[in-house]
Amino acid sequence: LRVTEVLTKPVRTEEVVAVARRLIERRRLQERTGIVGESAAIQEVLVRTEQMAPVASTVLIQGESGSGKELVAKALHDLSHRRGRAFIAINCAALPESLLESELFGHEKGAFTGAAERRLGRFELADGGTLFLDEIGEISANIQVKLLRVLETRSFFRVGGVQAIKVDVRVVAATNRSLRDSVQMGEFREDLFYRLNVLNIYLPPLRERRGDIPLLVRRFIRENAGSVLAQHP
Repeated sequence: LRVTEVLTKPVRTEEVVAVARRLIERRRLQERTGIVGESAAIQEVLVRTEQMAPVASTVLIQGESGSGKELVAKALHDLSHRRGRAFIAINCAALPESLLESELFGHEKGAFTGAAERRLGRFELADGGTLFLDEIGEISANIQVKLLRVLETRSFFRVGGVQAIKVDVRVVAATNRSLRDSVQMGEFREDLFYRLNVLNIYLPPLRERRGDIPLLVRRFIRENAGSVLAQHP
């Protein structure tokens, strides 16, 4: 409202209180999640994160590298009833297919050369909590099939295993590319895409919300100043 409108238009006390309360709650949410920004785009991300957190559905987070996708995934976990359980993250692009399968599902002793003992995978470690699959668009067709089975049945087999293992895991996936385009090009399974994209959040790059830059700069200065003081009291 312009000043003249404020002076001429009566404002109800309860409206002012409600606006102030929302601003305080949003600021607390930013402090709790680490998602900083006053732009409309970031405010929408915060609102959607808060709304989706209590739900058990899979979430797909899309945005460029460095836009804060893991912060959103962690916020979805921390604001949910699963916050007391494990939050496990894995970068799917950082491992070759053979290692990624073992990392996700674990393996039995003797399953392959070098498997000297049974190892639990990320799905088992995240049981009851949240599994964050970063760069999901980079996984191979073989891993796509196995991930789809887990999302459909909530069970899987360790590498070299014969017994199905049931888990209660909320999957949050992230990608810096358009999975819809990957589906159209035949690089990503359409059925898996729809399993992952039950709920979705888009994180805009910083160049689209330049007004948030001063806030981020001030935050980095505070954090770095604190670490410098701790090292040189």
